[in-house]
Amino acid sequence: MPVPPLSGVHRRPLLRDHVFESIRNAIVDGTFEPGERLKDTELEAWLGVSRTPIREALLRLERAGLVIALPGKATIVAPFDQASTVSTQQVVAGLHELAARLAVPALTEDHLAAMAEANARFERALQAADVESALAADDDFHAVFVTASGNPVLQELLEQTTPVLRRVERMRFGSFAARESAAQHAEIIRLARLGDADAAARAARDNWLSLGLAAGQ
Repeated sequence: MPVPPLSGVHRRPLLRDHVFESIRNAIVDGTFEPGERLKDTELEAWLGVSRTPIREALLRLERAGLVIALPGKATIVAPFDQASTVSTQQVVAGLHELAARLAVPALTEDHLAAMAEANARFERALQAADVESALAADDDFHAVFVTASGNPVLQELLEQTTPVLRRVERMRFGSFAARESAAQHAEIIRLARLGDADAAARAARDNWLSLGLAAGQ
């Protein structure tokens, strides 16, 4: 398997969360391709950690649907599966709907300004076809509701489920179709500013359902 460069990776042992995030990001960005075998020894050499945090990370990635463990054989990167990805999309959309409904009554002008700034960065990144920056800005936009919701369980569930959709978002954010998402963000901000939690929640849900995964989309 191709091993990512060591730039940006600490040579000292990483915390288990950093190990998980490093492998997850390599799967999401395509460095580790669907169907590719993940070898413990190569991951250990890349991340500079022992096998224990590697195995813990792979177990978490299996629960997230990003890897498949073949008993007695190997761990491979999960191939794209339409049905399971749609199921994950529905859950993620519902969680963001809940986050918006909980967050809107607690929003301040600083929250709204942060959302507007993130959406402006998102739109600029789309225009420049800068997928990495678009993903980061999109994360920042939605994180406002998630944080303001005050629900740590919701945040934990999103951290587990959202990475499955990242591979799809990478393709969408590199296309013209993604321009619609910036307009959807602007509408979410407008509704949140009005204090309409139900409408903002529905708009947030619809934004996540607009990735075009379901049949016929």
